[in-house]
Amino acid sequence: MTQETGGFAALDLHPNIVAAVIATGYEEPSAIQQQSIPIILAGHDMIGQAQTGTGKTAAFALPILNRIDPAKREPQALILAPTRELALQVATAFETYAKQMPGVTVVAVYGGAPMGPQLKAIRNGAQIVVATPGRLCDHLRRDEKVLATVNHLVLDEADEMLKLGFMDDLEVIFNAMPETRQTVLFSATLPQSIRAIAERHLKDPKHVKIQSKTQTVTAIEQAHLLVHADQKTSAVLSLLEVEDFDALIMFVRTKQATLDLASALEAKGYKAAALNGDIAQNQRERVIDSLKDGRLDIVVATDVAARGLDVPRITHVFNVDMPYDPESYVHRIGRTGRAGREGRALLLVTPRERRMLQVIERVTGQKVAEVRLPDSQAVLDARIKKLTNSLAPLVADAEASHGELLDRLTADIGCSPRALAAALLRKATNGQALNLAAIEKERPLVPNNAPRGDRADRPSGDRPDRGDRERRAPMPLGEGRARCRTALGARDGIAAKNLLGAILNEGGLAREAIGRIQVRDSFSLVELPEDGLERLLAKLKDTRVAGKQLKLRRYRED
Repeated sequence: MTQETGGFAALDLHPNIVAAVIATGYEEPSAIQQQSIPIILAGHDMIGQAQTGTGKTAAFALPILNRIDPAKREPQALILAPTRELALQVATAFETYAKQMPGVTVVAVYGGAPMGPQLKAIRNGAQIVVATPGRLCDHLRRDEKVLATVNHLVLDEADEMLKLGFMDDLEVIFNAMPETRQTVLFSATLPQSIRAIAERHLKDPKHVKIQSKTQTVTAIEQAHLLVHADQKTSAVLSLLEVEDFDALIMFVRTKQATLDLASALEAKGYKAAALNGDIAQNQRERVIDSLKDGRLDIVVATDVAARGLDVPRITHVFNVDMPYDPESYVHRIGRTGRAGREGRALLLVTPRERRMLQVIERVTGQKVAEVRLPDSQAVLDARIKKLTNSLAPLVADAEASHGELLDRLTADIGCSPRALAAALLRKATNGQALNLAAIEKERPLVPNNAPRGDRADRPSGDRPDRGDRERRAPMPLGEGRARCRTALGARDGIAAKNLLGAILNEGGLAREAIGRIQVRDSFSLVELPEDGLERLLAKLKDTRVAGKQLKLRRYRED
């Protein structure tokens, strides 16, 4: 290919990979991608210094996919990430870019999930393994040859791995891989510890350094809302009740999500339509024209469908699904606040996505304030205000033009003017609830002050109140175990699997070594092996869970 081709096609990537990238909404490679992709494609070892948010995931994912042989059903590339959240994010990116590469499969390997299915996926021939170091070492203890066929290694956020104490695990992983592999290392900073790793394990590496640019979106009021994934549609409907918008665009990740959410909005009486890559160009133009002239008020779109969308009416952007990177976020919210007008952008954030929120804030240089779901009183006030605004212009000459009709109707029906007015209001509002009790019944959302763990981690059924949970006696200890306590609990957004994953990843334990985990509101209890407990606690000393220090200590039950 020649350079005149431009964009990703100029980087000598396979056409199917280029097509998958363009389908996500990207047209031009970022600086880190322009410099890194040719180096990795050529087979060189590389050290990339770049912040999260510069597009570095695609910088290594695209050339590695280009070098994968789908016909070989064996692990060919290993990407190491410091945390489960990042591992899942990277694995999702690989799956997205590999959509048009039949036969290429990806497996995410991390603590807190059963080991059996992970090892089975590797043995069944997943070509790309995205793993946290601790869990990967667990697999190596079961099968020391699990990495024998890997010829591409990427260390993503290497400095964070060392901060989390994975140095020893990294050495084990290096030694389990072929010496002929290609090694690529990405790190925001290059302390001496990272340089030492590079000297020992990289062969004549090329260096790429990218200064991240702060992207500003100062004309747009930004806010985020913490919700669980299954609350999103209900949250959107509640927000629409109280947000004073002219036109609005909602961003979701998938084509099906555009159809599902647009359908839910239409069922509630909103003038909404979907916009995705499957919609023909002439239909797309009709949707945009309808948004411009007021026949539509809401468009639910994917990133690729909204590319170049410029409608001055848009006052609000809802990011219903988290964007893949900060650049996409900036592009999305730029659909509002056009031509000097004010704009408002709301971002729905699930518990697992809080890390990406922090990245967005760092890249944009702005704090995205947290807001809460409107309560029943706010919804009632908003409904009455809308009704007042719609009726106020009609009152001035209503009696003169319809007074006689009012008298006839009250006489024919045999009711008072007040009763007739109430009936007409019910019809005008389509039976919409206009009292607190009814609104509270129709709003099934979990309150915002509910524990912010993953709902799937919490047992269903009735839950005791906080006092009962706090006073409940610990379960009996298992044989050979000691009980330890951390001050992190449900109110910190902690679930049992968060603690399990952190201890497995950073403590180097097998899953069966950890006993019961009891999460209370203000603390949690974990059963650990009595043998070697002090060494284990020292190893976990700097461990962080949900951004907070674990500070695990032996629990004295007297």
